[in-house]
Amino acid sequence: MIDGHRRPRGPYTVGAALLGHLVPAALERSGSLVAAYDIEIRAVAPGLRDLVPARRATLGADLTDDERILVPAPRRTLRLANGIAEFVRDVVPPGRTLVVCNGAQADPTDVELLDVLMRRIPPSVLEITVYLGGPEPPPDARDADGLWAIVDRGVQEGFLHAVVELAERGLALSEPGGEQWWRFAQRAATALGGLGRREEARELWEEARRSSQDPAVHAAGAYGLAMLDARHPDPAQRDLGRARGWINEAIAISTLLPDPLQRAFKLGFDRNGLALIELRQGRAPQALALVESAIELARELGDRHPLHRMVLLANRAQLLAALGRGKEALEDWAAAIAIDPMFPDSYVDRGNLLFELGRHHEALADYEAALRVGPPLPEAHYNRAELRIVQGDVPGALADLNRVIDLDPGYVDAYVNRAGLLAFLEHDEEARADATTGLALSPGNPHLLTVLGQLETGAGRLAEARRALDSAIERAPGLAAAWGNRGVLRYAAGDPEGAVADLTQAIGLDPQPDLYVNRAVALRALGRTAEAEADDARAAQQPG
Repeated sequence: MIDGHRRPRGPYTVGAALLGHLVPAALERSGSLVAAYDIEIRAVAPGLRDLVPARRATLGADLTDDERILVPAPRRTLRLANGIAEFVRDVVPPGRTLVVCNGAQADPTDVELLDVLMRRIPPSVLEITVYLGGPEPPPDARDADGLWAIVDRGVQEGFLHAVVELAERGLALSEPGGEQWWRFAQRAATALGGLGRREEARELWEEARRSSQDPAVHAAGAYGLAMLDARHPDPAQRDLGRARGWINEAIAISTLLPDPLQRAFKLGFDRNGLALIELRQGRAPQALALVESAIELARELGDRHPLHRMVLLANRAQLLAALGRGKEALEDWAAAIAIDPMFPDSYVDRGNLLFELGRHHEALADYEAALRVGPPLPEAHYNRAELRIVQGDVPGALADLNRVIDLDPGYVDAYVNRAGLLAFLEHDEEARADATTGLALSPGNPHLLTVLGQLETGAGRLAEARRALDSAIERAPGLAAAWGNRGVLRYAAGDPEGAVADLTQAIGLDPQPDLYVNRAVALRALGRTAEAEADDARAAQQPG
């Protein structure tokens, strides 16, 4: 039995105990299997790091505190959990049992891990029982230094819930406005923002401003407040004007910092933040100029802050690509990857650009590199599936989409694409199941409604098909597939004139051969033979 209470050990209390039991025995049988999950094991069970050397270490692992500027997204813990689940599945003999007590007090990392283990490992291999209650552990007697060690690890690994909880305790044990208090406050505010708890983050940044007269603290606080507005996931709730005001304040303060290296780093960091605001206000050239000025400032730092340079190069690559300067963008991606070849996001982003440029072989290589250098990554599998669809490799695409959904059952776009492929293969019931599951996750999703409408048309349920497709068009009037499928439906319902109208709309949005073929059928039904023949000719001339 494992006590899952988070208070004594923090994140992955259960995961560390489970791995502590499994890894030594696994090393005796297959060191290569353990090595294949080095990132996951070292993150979840730091006590095993002497047994499991880092095979895929990112640049950030060896940097000083002030140079580690990247905070992993909350979804990183799902990637770790999936890697651990696959390791456990490979090493546990069938018929084993895992019992966890104090499940109600487990850290969110362990709650997620247990959920993944139960979902991905059959009970016949590992039966898991979780009791919500259990013995009460002793009170937490850690001082601020002890708490900081776990908070610092949590920031590096992306254990954001623990960062918030333990940093709040650290704040209570620290002198307000002091250096130690500020370190806890900065990490907690950053973690709160990452968890979507923006108002709490805002209040903590404001408290930092009220508690300190240090210019660096005020610059960082202004930057943090700006990013809460600029990075809001709902565009309607972004206050870019307020964000610009805060980032301007950050820049004004950073300009006056006395230390030249700190000034160059912080000013470049803030200009990069202003570039995001410019981009979101539709001013890509201005954003590019700001990022380029930040890159010039970074030249003053010598070998320091390599992650900062990597981020700036990646951001310039994205802006260059958006402005149609693909060759220069690829050069920047190459430079960013050279700084940290173990950072998977760079491969995914460069692969996406290569895909857009039609360089499919190179894009595939980048997606596969992203899969090699880190824990399981649903996005890389999803993007590789899209590439395989374009290449006509339907079985390969389905395999990747199956993998995406296995890793992340909430990945809506994977249901969209898999439902479409299954419908194409006439596996209608499986396609319907995916559309239904996807719509439960994303009600009103126009792509899923389009697939559902197509399936209902094929099944002869024309009224249900019309409701689905009308709703899809209402929600996404620029979605050619919805217009095209409604055109097919209207023809099936005895309305060839309406079919021609919908198919014409679809062709105007995305002139695909099948749309011309279908419109030709509807035109012939109306006696418009010459127009139908012209559509047949256009279909023959269209690629695809």
